[in-house]
Amino acid sequence: MENRQNSQENHSAEDNRYFPLEVPDYRFDQKNEMFKRRTWDTEFIPHGNKLYGQVKYQDKYGFRKLDYALRNASWNIEYGFAFGNMKSNHGLYSWTHISEKVKKFIDTDGPVSNSPETNSQIVKKAARFLGADLVGVCHAHPNLIYSREYDLIDTEHRPIDLPEGVTNAVVMVVEMDYDTCRYSPDGISGAATGLGYSTQAVLANLVATFIRGLGYRAIPSGNDTALSIPLAMAAGLGELGRMGLLITEKYGPRVRICKVFTDLPLAHDDFRPFGVREFCRTCKKCAQHCPSQAISSDEPATKGPSASNHSGILKWYINPEKCFMFWVKNWLDCNNCVMVCPFNKPAGYLHNTVRYFIRKFPLFNRLIVWMDDVLRYGKPIHASRKNFWELP
Repeated sequence: MENRQNSQENHSAEDNRYFPLEVPDYRFDQKNEMFKRRTWDTEFIPHGNKLYGQVKYQDKYGFRKLDYALRNASWNIEYGFAFGNMKSNHGLYSWTHISEKVKKFIDTDGPVSNSPETNSQIVKKAARFLGADLVGVCHAHPNLIYSREYDLIDTEHRPIDLPEGVTNAVVMVVEMDYDTCRYSPDGISGAATGLGYSTQAVLANLVATFIRGLGYRAIPSGNDTALSIPLAMAAGLGELGRMGLLITEKYGPRVRICKVFTDLPLAHDDFRPFGVREFCRTCKKCAQHCPSQAISSDEPATKGPSASNHSGILKWYINPEKCFMFWVKNWLDCNNCVMVCPFNKPAGYLHNTVRYFIRKFPLFNRLIVWMDDVLRYGKPIHASRKNFWELP
């Protein structure tokens, strides 16, 4: 028993040496994730059935049958073929499935033998070509793999681990449309989210197929298998914001994350903070504009308010129950925190200059928040100002 404990401690120390961020000393059980709890937690089952099992069209702009049709179309690849929110190792996120036409090329001549640095360059180039807006590489820390997955298709709760030797993660993000997100919280904004999930499913599948073509194992992953945000941070793609989402320097929190785990030798990227934590301490706009008050205005803590939080390190924790219950009340999901975030702006000279000041001169953070309010950023788009469905 002592030898086994020492082995586990050495394994953990080795993983921490390769991972640039602090990680809780335990693995999160996916059963406790909020959107899984709505299927087994008796407090939330009726609310989950209402949100996902009933439809309530309204005359209100953004909640009509027209708007729901767009939202549901955007989700169709995820819900019809990918299943990344439902089950690991399934659909487009299968760990092994590949077409026979492609397979015969994979089995020829053995794996490539490039350096880790060259492999990283190659994989990043391929990922960008196949649809990634940002891509980075990091160590797949085992404490970020779920301890158990909760399979919504077969209703099974079972242990999950990556295969031995699969220790690298290629982490990718896809941008969500800026203008569409600003319709939040309605079906039009929900379409931006759904399209992000459908796009990332295709992207992860294609990148995994590419890596398999190099002669190595590749496991595509969406919201299944592992926690995405800390992996994306370690891969140099952004920082954790007050709202509990990844904030990237180029797109802010307006992204969806997928990853591919592999045994292909890869050079890792570094965590690259650019002033998010300091800015979030000052800003608090996501907390102020959260309709459910699920986002804390307090300082970072080491424990969240819910079993759905992966507690254990100093960060901001949201209240997932409050967030979920607003979705139920609204009959649709919500992007308000994304919409009001000052990092959310599209690229441009002014916005890029602001990002530079946030990174280099945090003393100007209060002024930047004030300017954001004066210029009326973060206000939702209403039909009276811009009609998504307006025809030319």
